[in-house]
Amino acid sequence: MVKGSRLLGTAMIAALALVGGATTAGAVETTAYDSYVALGDSYSSGVGAGDYGDSGGCKRSANAYPQLYADAAGVGDFQSVACLGARTDDVLTQADSLSAETDLVTLSVGGNDAGFTDVMIACTTSSDQGCIDRVEEAKSYADTTLPAALDEVYAKVRANSPDAEVYVLGYPRFYEIGGSCNAGLSDTKREAINSGADTLAEVTEARAAAAGFTFVDVRDEFTGHEICSDDWWLNSLTWPVDESYHPNATGQASGYLPALQGAIG
Repeated sequence: MVKGSRLLGTAMIAALALVGGATTAGAVETTAYDSYVALGDSYSSGVGAGDYGDSGGCKRSANAYPQLYADAAGVGDFQSVACLGARTDDVLTQADSLSAETDLVTLSVGGNDAGFTDVMIACTTSSDQGCIDRVEEAKSYADTTLPAALDEVYAKVRANSPDAEVYVLGYPRFYEIGGSCNAGLSDTKREAINSGADTLAEVTEARAAAAGFTFVDVRDEFTGHEICSDDWWLNSLTWPVDESYHPNATGQASGYLPALQGAIG
């Protein structure tokens, strides 16, 4: 399917997003996709956005961008297998859900491989230098080890769904530098953490492009809506703890969803 055939559908989806992703009967007729599978980690499953239904430990949210896109576009055959804590080896297994009939795939992965959770623990509990050191370790992993793991995932996705359009979504920067809030981290730590997000974006974009996939950078969408801004679209340290540092429902609907819609075009 060519992108030109999606213009009407995209206009409808964009309008629906402005009212919170609500759907209408007409939206069913505008979809350009017949079969959509969402792969990936907690940013794709929607951890932090609530309304998890019966997805168990994967915490797949009805407010996650894949579900919002499928609902707004009227995709008849939609499945999300994204899961909390997923790494590249987990997404290799998730890719078994793909088939030759799948014509849209979205995914996010790499943050857990690079040690996202350990970074946030180190930056919360250690000195500025301890935080910087752990972030640099994660960035080194992203530069040297992660690319091959991403290549393996992307190769399997393409092998299982040879005709699908594939969109690889990145991660936002977490903090507004100079913002005022009780997040408990110095600007030095916040800058270090943000630099880790930038490295992940650069590495993921390069490997997605090499695979012939489209990288969807969400950093611009979240600018002005980071932790410590005037309008947070991300959770800071919260309860349950596994929802910390993840997009809330607004971040999914107003950050991730429009970024994907804009990429699909």
